[in-house]
Amino acid sequence: METLDKFDLAILEALQADGRISNAELSLRVGLSAAPCWRRVKALEDAGFITGYRAEIDRHKIGLGVLAFVRLDADRNAGDVLRALEEAIRALPEVVSCHYISGTGTFELQVVSRDLNSFSQFARDVLINLPSVKDLHTSFSLGEVKANSALPLGHLGAKEPAVSTGSNATARKPLRGAR
Repeated sequence: METLDKFDLAILEALQADGRISNAELSLRVGLSAAPCWRRVKALEDAGFITGYRAEIDRHKIGLGVLAFVRLDADRNAGDVLRALEEAIRALPEVVSCHYISGTGTFELQVVSRDLNSFSQFARDVLINLPSVKDLHTSFSLGEVKANSALPLGHLGAKEPAVSTGSNATARKPLRGAR
């Protein structure tokens, strides 16, 4: 992992909180002038730390009232059969998250649907018929306690920038590709 300093971490924290923040506001929040701040954001994007910007949509407002957690068991967990199953899962817009898991089951899916009837039909017509699927175990969300996509950054222990000149801290290139 490439080293992130306090400016990089401050940028990541600010963008996680508000991906639509202007560069001018971001630079004020993190204590850099606008140009170095923009270069650091671009470097974080180029290095893969920032993978995209997207709107968070309230699923209830768009008629997706059911959130199901589906543990999917596959007959075979290796090779071409598993890859075919992974590709089939990726193609399903109802599946908003999928993880290859340890323990019981092969995958844990998060599936959204309008209501229980539409989920039931999706499970019977689509999920159980995916390549190599032998069984499904489903639990339903009764309410969200925490649904936060922001990742904790405290464990990274920010490094001090190599050279800091106040709001014009530009000498350090935080990541490869920064100018």
